[in-house]
Amino acid sequence: MTRYHFTGIKGSGMSPLAQILFDSGEQVQGSDVEKYYFTEKPLHDRGITILPFNADNIELDMTVIAGNAFPDDHPELIRAREMGVEVIRYHKFLGDYSNRYTSIAITGSHGKTSTTGLMSHVVGGYMPTSFLIGDGTGAGTENAKYFVMEACEYRRHFLAYNPDYAVMTNIDFDHPDYFTSVEDVFDAFQSLAMQVKKAIIACGDDEQLQRIQAQVPVVYYGFDAENDFAARNVVKTTEGTEFDVYVRNEFYSKFFIPQYGDHAVLNALAVISLCHYEGIPTDVIQGRLDTYAGVKRRFTETIIGNTVLVDDYAHHPTEIAATLQAARQKYPEREIVAVFQPHTFTRTQTFLQQFADSLKGADAVYLCDIFGSAREQLGALTIDALAQLVEGSQVLQLDTIHQLKQHEGAVLLFMGAGDVNKYQTAFEQLLQNV
Repeated sequence: MTRYHFTGIKGSGMSPLAQILFDSGEQVQGSDVEKYYFTEKPLHDRGITILPFNADNIELDMTVIAGNAFPDDHPELIRAREMGVEVIRYHKFLGDYSNRYTSIAITGSHGKTSTTGLMSHVVGGYMPTSFLIGDGTGAGTENAKYFVMEACEYRRHFLAYNPDYAVMTNIDFDHPDYFTSVEDVFDAFQSLAMQVKKAIIACGDDEQLQRIQAQVPVVYYGFDAENDFAARNVVKTTEGTEFDVYVRNEFYSKFFIPQYGDHAVLNALAVISLCHYEGIPTDVIQGRLDTYAGVKRRFTETIIGNTVLVDDYAHHPTEIAATLQAARQKYPEREIVAVFQPHTFTRTQTFLQQFADSLKGADAVYLCDIFGSAREQLGALTIDALAQLVEGSQVLQLDTIHQLKQHEGAVLLFMGAGDVNKYQTAFEQLLQNV
């Protein structure tokens, strides 16, 4: 029996894939840097061994699954090739593995993780379902019929997949270190569309997705009445959101979700559309919508005293606007404070004005130093460039975290894809020590 060794096991996709294989009875171990990441907790919970990177980790009876963040000249990958040990890139392995099931690939520039989490929860209430979510969560379920997976467009890695269904939430310009334009992003999604085997569930309110061509049916969902699945009579409250779903202009059912913002309705509508296509009853859908607890780092709330701290992965102007809208719906009477850490220098430079425009939706704005990435550690740009565009904003450091105490009773949104959580942790400690 082969052992699977994951080079970069703490990755947001690698960790859930390791969990899936472990749950399915495979022997699994991995290696990574020693810094703690929240994606490793489910690995520890399962007793999966995590080693420091070392070429000596590689042994003859292994199959090595390589994280895409690590180049071919990584010492472990060099040793594996020298020994004749099979090395498979993460996305290639996932593509092959998903073919064993009725596969549902969730993709889009924004909303992938939240929609994948919701889809796996709802579908899993109907039939055994394995799933891979980009928040580091995965599960391999015995006798699974469905496999729900997050499919990332970066570097066109999702072209390793041939899913039965593809859910496409939107197409927007992002990852400017790889994509050259929104047209380049569209081209990637169009290529994926031609590989889908049963149907595409796409947001018809997105002008780019309206252009998608495929050899299978393209089913559209959204707020516009012309969509195949349309949300109408939307009622937003501090408890959540209620809406009617019409299928090709005929009333289908009323639904309620305990989530906030237009994007949450669209995510639910994508799931409802897929479920309708697969014949999943409305009572099962609603029952699972009621019990969905969300995914990690997507409007994750911590309440200390009368102050609400929200941890959110928003790292693109569109996502920041959506998070602010959700906060306004749930807490209409409260001050909304944005604490934002840009992620990558190329993204910050490309969307500098758009970031400033989206942040103006907050009552107060604090900005943290730009967080680099594994592929881009340094840049000439500094956070001051963004601060100059956001009137009244302040640059926040860990040693000035006490500034946030003036916003007692507010909702503080800690947003970013880097390590913005360290600012939230420091502020939580400050509040708890009072």
